[in-house]
Amino acid sequence: MTDSTVVIAKSKAWVEQLIVKFNICPFARREVERNSFRYVVADNRKAAEVLEVLVKECEFLDQNMDTETTLIMLPAGFEGFYAYLDLLDTANELLAVQGYEGTYQLASFHPDYCFEGEKQDAASNYTNRAPYPTLHILREESIEKALSSYDDPESIPDRNMAFAEKKGADFFQKILANL
Repeated sequence: MTDSTVVIAKSKAWVEQLIVKFNICPFARREVERNSFRYVVADNRKAAEVLEVLVKECEFLDQNMDTETTLIMLPAGFEGFYAYLDLLDTANELLAVQGYEGTYQLASFHPDYCFEGEKQDAASNYTNRAPYPTLHILREESIEKALSSYDDPESIPDRNMAFAEKKGADFFQKILANL
C-alpha cells in the first residue's frame, strides 16, 4: 500500500509549484485558489478497479458542483507509459459508455509522458509529466467557458512547449525531484 497522504501532497505541490506557478494551465490558478480540486489516490493495480474509481469520481462530481475537477493519482500498477495509455484509452471509452461524453473529459499525466513524435528526453514532454500516473477529470462545460474568455486558447500547447524547451529538461527534473 502507498501512503496516500504523500501521494496527495506531492501531487498538490506539483499543481502549485509547476502547473500554476509557470502557468502551464492558465485555468488552474483560479481553481487552486477556490480549493475546488479533488485529489484521489487509486492504489489499485488492476485497470478494472481504477475504472471503478473513475466512475465513482464522475458520480461524485455530478453531486458536488463546488468541486471543479478531480485528479486520480495511480501510484502503483501503471508505471509503464504504454500500460497507462491503454488504461487511458479504456477510461475514455468508459466515459462514453457511461453517458459522460460531453460532460467530462480526461487529461493525462505520467512521469514518463512522451508526446508522439518527440524524443523521450525532450523538455516539451514535461508539460504533461507528473509525480504519478494521473487521470484528470475535467468538466467540459467549465473548459468551454474558460476557453471562451481566453484570447487564442489554441496557442496554449505551443506556448507551453516553447517555455519547456527554453527552460530545458533539467529545470523540470529539479522541480519534480524536490516535490
